[in-house]
Amino acid sequence: MFMSFYVVVPARYASTRLPGKPLADLAGKPMVARVAERCQRSEAGSVYVATDDQRIADALQGLVPVVMTRDDHPSGTDRLQEVAANLGLADDDIIVNVQGDEPLIPAAVINQVAANLAANPDCQMATLCEPIEHVEGVFNPNVVKAVFDANGKALYFSRAPIPWHRDAFAEGGRDTSGGQWWRHIGIYAYRVSFLHRYVTWAPAALEKLESLEQLRAMANGVSIHIAPSCEPVPGGIDTPEDLQRVQALLASGQQE
Repeated sequence: MFMSFYVVVPARYASTRLPGKPLADLAGKPMVARVAERCQRSEAGSVYVATDDQRIADALQGLVPVVMTRDDHPSGTDRLQEVAANLGLADDDIIVNVQGDEPLIPAAVINQVAANLAANPDCQMATLCEPIEHVEGVFNPNVVKAVFDANGKALYFSRAPIPWHRDAFAEGGRDTSGGQWWRHIGIYAYRVSFLHRYVTWAPAALEKLESLEQLRAMANGVSIHIAPSCEPVPGGIDTPEDLQRVQALLASGQQE
């Protein structure tokens, strides 16, 4: 193993579209427990769930260590910084942030994003992406697009269809055959020293416009490593329809 790393799963009870989402039942287990189990299959030295809600902590008792955090964090990154401080982690330790609504995330991609950050000491964050296969995804603002340079450093993230194909997209055109578009996958690896700096920065103008917290890091000159994921990453659970889809997969035995 290249080095030890930690995984933290931020889990909030409140959700606009799916209240109580972390505790949604997935084949007899709360969703957040399913996520934690996936993380425990990775090479992480330790896996924690970070929550501000006692109901989530109670549901996870005996399954995974829980770190209670404040209830006023503006983002998951801020919540992870509190966890790092509470655990007394060293500045050069690596934490992987796995979203609490990704119950099907492959362990291999968790290992990959941690290894990528460890291999790129000039970066303070690492994340992953995958090809957008359908033109609808390019123009869907809920699908975050990423562009990056030849060395795997992110140039920008946006809800807009970037890169903009000047000719093919002119006058309402949507021909994506002449290029490649990448969907950002919301998994991050951070150095702990970066987390301590991040929480001292005010939200950036671009971050507020796009509602993308990684843009706060880029606005402050932080390099983010990004690479195509080594395995496909199934979509997370954001809506009741997503929940039904994953429940059906688990019930059929196609995922476990």
